[in-house]
Amino acid sequence: MQAAEALRNIAYLLEAEGAETYKVQAFRRAAATVDNVAPDELARLAEHGRLETLAGVGKSTASVISEVLSGCVPGYLSALQDRATGLPAGPAGELLRALRGDCHSHSDWSDGGSPIEEMARSGLELGHEYLVLTDHSPRLTVANGLSAARLRQQLDVVADVNEKMAPFRLLTGIEVDINEDGSLDQEEGLLARLDVVVASVHSKLRMEKAEMTSRMIAAVENPHSDILGHCTGRRIIGRQRPQSSFDHEAVFSACAATGTAVEINSRPDRRDPPEELLRAAVAAGCRFSIDSDAHAPGQLSWLRLGCEQAAGAEVPVGTIVNTMPLEDLLAWAAGH
Repeated sequence: MQAAEALRNIAYLLEAEGAETYKVQAFRRAAATVDNVAPDELARLAEHGRLETLAGVGKSTASVISEVLSGCVPGYLSALQDRATGLPAGPAGELLRALRGDCHSHSDWSDGGSPIEEMARSGLELGHEYLVLTDHSPRLTVANGLSAARLRQQLDVVADVNEKMAPFRLLTGIEVDINEDGSLDQEEGLLARLDVVVASVHSKLRMEKAEMTSRMIAAVENPHSDILGHCTGRRIIGRQRPQSSFDHEAVFSACAATGTAVEINSRPDRRDPPEELLRAAVAAGCRFSIDSDAHAPGQLSWLRLGCEQAAGAEVPVGTIVNTMPLEDLLAWAAGH
């Protein structure tokens, strides 16, 4: 193990645990510094207790570097790995093993914290066959949503990443806002070019029930919508937000009729939809997608939370689209 590798692994595992951003960034900054120091110089600084003279290296990160240079696995890393090891028990673990990819993730092109290639490599390291990049659409300006021009540029970047990382596949996608009239917030021709489209409500979450129901059904019935993202919009941790009000039977019936998957959003602050609605979607005959909605590499491992949620609601594994091999997923997205 190299020192920079250990520092990045720690950052990843801290992120997965939901650690404060400043702590994660401290380890990533130290890793970036170490990348630019010759091995002999790094060893010399460690020998003389001067690692903390390097920019971005503090007491904790210096200790990690020293342990790596002495041939040990850093204690900080070992403790994080011990907490992270192991699959969920029972059906949740079986679901997690069955997942082949993740259909909802963000990069620093919108409101994520890491470059596209870093997100893709983290997906590969988790054992995914594919990861769908779904940065936000232009209406969500607070999240630096992608204009049509920026999205076209991103498609070229994704193509470059795929050349480097085959057979792993980074799929093109978007988390497109559902406008108040149920239309989708991106050019139709561009949506048609994407591998997977997640359609989500991000604004006016307290619309009247009938209006919200019509809005969501219109989006679900749009031929470009593949997945209905975090359908209730709730937040259950931090700045909490109640569920939106809509006729779930009508919306889930539309999802079942069109083949649009209902997302099981794994973010700890969302866990959306709640169990009673998830069971209703199962009863309606819906398909599902268990997604991390990751905004940073370490958050990709949140899929285990969605699997626990799905297992609790007895979601059949055969209805979960991201248990499909890549070619089957693409065929479903293109043809449902």
